[in-house]
Amino acid sequence: MGMIILVIALILFAVLAFKQVSALILAPIVSIFVLVCSFAMSDSFMAAAIAKKGADPSILNGLRLLFMDGAASYVRSNFLVFFVGALFGAVYQFTGAAESIARWMSKMAKDKFVAPMIMVITGILTFGGISGFTVFFVIYPIALSMFKSANLSRKLLPAAISAGTWTWSMTAPWSPSIQNNIAMRALGTPSYAAPMASLIATVVEFILIFWWLEYRARKLTKQGYYFEDDRLTYKLAPDELKTDVDASTLPDPIVSFVPIILMLLFFNCPKWVPVIHTLFAQKVENAVTFGILLATALNWTRVKDGIKGWLKVFNKGAADSGVAILNTAIVVGFGSIAQNTQGFEALKTGLLKMNISPLVFVMITVALCAGACGSASGGMGVAFNALTDTFKQLGVNFAYVHRIGAIAAGTLDTLPHQGAQITLLGICKMTHKEAYWDIFVTQIVMPFAALAVFIPLAAAGMM
Repeated sequence: MGMIILVIALILFAVLAFKQVSALILAPIVSIFVLVCSFAMSDSFMAAAIAKKGADPSILNGLRLLFMDGAASYVRSNFLVFFVGALFGAVYQFTGAAESIARWMSKMAKDKFVAPMIMVITGILTFGGISGFTVFFVIYPIALSMFKSANLSRKLLPAAISAGTWTWSMTAPWSPSIQNNIAMRALGTPSYAAPMASLIATVVEFILIFWWLEYRARKLTKQGYYFEDDRLTYKLAPDELKTDVDASTLPDPIVSFVPIILMLLFFNCPKWVPVIHTLFAQKVENAVTFGILLATALNWTRVKDGIKGWLKVFNKGAADSGVAILNTAIVVGFGSIAQNTQGFEALKTGLLKMNISPLVFVMITVALCAGACGSASGGMGVAFNALTDTFKQLGVNFAYVHRIGAIAAGTLDTLPHQGAQITLLGICKMTHKEAYWDIFVTQIVMPFAALAVFIPLAAAGMM
């Protein structure tokens, strides 16, 4: 019965999110549903979890002590990473540095491999520490122009943009991504955990996504789907195809790459450069802050009104970070309720009794948590909070847990109720029916394929 309640809660969560109900409303509502059902069936796990906090079991205490504690813990652990990432993204957005990189790379492609090239562009920007949501807004007009020039169907546009943002760039070794950071904090592992096996899996994932996007672009063209298509639900207004940015006014793309490259080098600095290693190595907040300061210095004159103008840029970045982490943290709060139910315990016990490989157990549990939360980082946070001791008891090397967790979190989080995908579909003016298939393949199937490569390598002991 406990598992049935959880399944109903997850369906409710997915349906309401699909209907674009805000996570700030959705997560407390579904959490109350789970609490009411738990108390109605005398769930001893829920009562014990609240009692452990020193309070009597009740819906209010469940929300106050489990839901809010889970959300607050996530904010406490990850706010600075969200904050500096959003500031870095704001600097690159408002100075034109991100657009400069994107336009330079698209020009290098010369209308060849257009959809995969957009994936590469978004991946490089995300791997470089720029917020994924910032990348969406920066890349969309450029990607739209590239698709129009190549006469490709817009059905592939959302997948091309998000495939680079939420897959290999977020889970690869050496990336300063939130997934890597959560694993680093929870497990005490470095960003490059299991580097060789991780790199092989990342390359495989990249190649598969690149191939799929090019294959689909050609197939859709052969089937008669082009940029202008009356069959699409939403049409583009003429002014949406215009660009207000003169490419000659953008910063030099090579200069724009400098803060990203140095930030990545500092974040992964070896011990034989002692000062930089001490200050920045495996410290996401410090490394990205350095990138912010350098990017600001290099682009100072590109923001009008001097300090006053730059305050507006940083205010926008700060506001974006607050919205992003609060939406995720609230979902983690729901996860904290779910993990203290009989249903969750039954699921964990059932998986353990199946005698599956511990590596596969890590994959399944993290993927399910991410799917339940509709968030990679949120699901990863819930899974590691609830199951790190279990992973340890299973004797799994934490380096493997780190990488499997990071990749698996980026699988079922991309089910149709994921907030980021709903946002992107809105930006691209596409429906789930028109665009979700390619999102599903590139961001659920392909990451699972990467895990199918990584897990055997890990089982063989490759680090």
